[in-house]
Amino acid sequence: MDLSQRNQVHAIIGTITHNEATLASEFSDTIKNIPIMSLTSFAAKPELLSPRLPHFIKVGDDINLHMQCIAAIVGEFRWKKVTVIYELNNDLASDPGILLSLSYSLRLVGSEIDNHLAFPSLATLSDPKSMIEKELNSLKKKSNRVFLIVHSSLELANILCEKAKEIGLMEKGSAWIIPNEVAGLLDSVNSSVIFNMQGVVGFKTHFMEMNETFRKFKFKFQRKFALEYPEEDSINPSIFAFQAYDATKAIVETAKKSSQGKLRLEEISETILSPTFNIINVIGKSYREMAFWSPSLGFSKNIAGYNKAMEINTNNDDSNEVFKTVYWPGELLSVPKGHNNEERFLRIGIPSNGAFSQFVNMEYDQSKNETFFSGFSINVFEAAVKRLPYDLNYNFSPFGGSYDEMVDQVYNKTLDAAVGDTSIVAYRYHLVDFSQPYVESGLHMVVTEQPEKSKETWMFLHAFKKEMWLMMIAMHIFLGFVIWLIEREVNEDLKGLGSMLWFLVTVLFYAHREPIRRPLARVVLTPWFFAIFIVTNSFTASLTSITISQVKPSVLNIETLKERNSPIGCDGNSFIVKYLTEVLRFKHENIRNFSSINDYPAAFENKEIEAAFFVAPHAKVFLAKYACKGLIKAGNTFRLGGFGFVGFSPLIVTEFLTCLVEVKLGYFQKVRVLRQTYQRQC
Repeated sequence: MDLSQRNQVHAIIGTITHNEATLASEFSDTIKNIPIMSLTSFAAKPELLSPRLPHFIKVGDDINLHMQCIAAIVGEFRWKKVTVIYELNNDLASDPGILLSLSYSLRLVGSEIDNHLAFPSLATLSDPKSMIEKELNSLKKKSNRVFLIVHSSLELANILCEKAKEIGLMEKGSAWIIPNEVAGLLDSVNSSVIFNMQGVVGFKTHFMEMNETFRKFKFKFQRKFALEYPEEDSINPSIFAFQAYDATKAIVETAKKSSQGKLRLEEISETILSPTFNIINVIGKSYREMAFWSPSLGFSKNIAGYNKAMEINTNNDDSNEVFKTVYWPGELLSVPKGHNNEERFLRIGIPSNGAFSQFVNMEYDQSKNETFFSGFSINVFEAAVKRLPYDLNYNFSPFGGSYDEMVDQVYNKTLDAAVGDTSIVAYRYHLVDFSQPYVESGLHMVVTEQPEKSKETWMFLHAFKKEMWLMMIAMHIFLGFVIWLIEREVNEDLKGLGSMLWFLVTVLFYAHREPIRRPLARVVLTPWFFAIFIVTNSFTASLTSITISQVKPSVLNIETLKERNSPIGCDGNSFIVKYLTEVLRFKHENIRNFSSINDYPAAFENKEIEAAFFVAPHAKVFLAKYACKGLIKAGNTFRLGGFGFVGFSPLIVTEFLTCLVEVKLGYFQKVRVLRQTYQRQC
């Protein structure tokens, strides 16, 4: 208010909040006509600013952009949950929408806030270090290890990192992100602050200081600062000093251009550019710049990439190469998974008596006193866990009951989860959560083949009907008798009856050696040769058709089974028994339970069952192994929910699906090899 009363004041520059300027304007109308350039960050949108301050200009960044930058870093490292730490000073208390902005930005990258930790302003605390240590110890008991300091003074951030290092929250596996108001001051702090923040990642406003004017300012600043504060380690101006100088310089240049020295708001606003942030990593005695980020272009390795992208108005595509090497707390080079390795291990149930060991197999090694689990379902789960962006600690626990009982154990919290060839069906889904299916499924019926006609002794007689065979024999004998009558007087080779009968046999195969002398006999024999040729080819085609005819199942559909009251088989530990009785309406007394894949062929041979029911993946393995036993799939396929893992949240589902393709291809390759092996054995 005092400055606004002076005649020579054309503009006001400082760390003035909008609320402060609005309050001052209530007591001094002249403030409304003076441009005010605020160096502080804001979360309020321009259209929400007070109409009493039409010349209020934001030089500082929009805090919403800060939240977007933090979320972009979280998304780049694929952390699913984070802990948010902030200082409740006037800026944050006046606009709680900042945290809503962060939460929204995190959701866009597939993350969410797991814990909050708010600190009052340090000036209000009598013993800030003890209070901060106490709050950090409460965070240590929780599993998340990704800490985002979204709003804080440098003093609070320094104490946070110092105490976190003391209690073990800045060791391997942890990640810390610091905001612009902290990272922007690292050029001006002493070595103890840098030491406390080793491995921290942050962002600060990028500022071009390459021209001659800013180099002169930096030199003058360093010289004067060194003279006044010789005990300080760092004498470099921070980004905020550059911003203040830039704002002052912009006003001076605008005033020179304006008529009568009056400032125009439009001319000043043209000097304010959209911010770009440097992504930094604190390491050694200072920090290193890793990348650049802006809300419109994302990440880039260098500012030249930004200039080029701005010129052609396209996004950079090199963000995957930006963060190749980051030095994390504890000198860790790989990306921290952000999860506490010391949390309790999940107890995951594994069916120990499944009928198909190709999916879940349990073996006990007496020499090592260890139980080993293998199979396709186990392989999919372990491959997915390796791809999770955090550690999933677990122990496999063999379960000897049925699959429904295992699901109930997860529902009762006796087991934390269950992994295996567990089908997703409606009544189970009401009790527990499932992952997305990692294998599609359905219910298949397997029956024996009909006896093949090609295996009958007199199968070749089915090539022609009985009438055709009789007509062919009669015609052949008749023509042979006519040839004998014509040739018997002149042909010595065809005088006897035995010679004539032999001639009738050999002529069918065009292998006769007896000459035909009379022209009339040749006239009779020529069309018969043609008839024999046609009949022989028709016989061959008909016999081939019978031999290679498609195999037919002995039972076509389930209705036939129910009409015959036929016995059927299935895995007694699975849901199939319940499905057969309650959905397909089979009688319970007609269902035979089997616990091993090897029991079914003998049951078919002994007529103990006429059909067996399997889920689709099991049916493929079973038929690949026992196709040579005369077994075939028949009837319709009843759609089911597929195989899924029990008790896992949707966050893990995506990771399961990303590795499914390569694992699934390996599975089908194994099925093909298995089928080819047994076919060769057959």
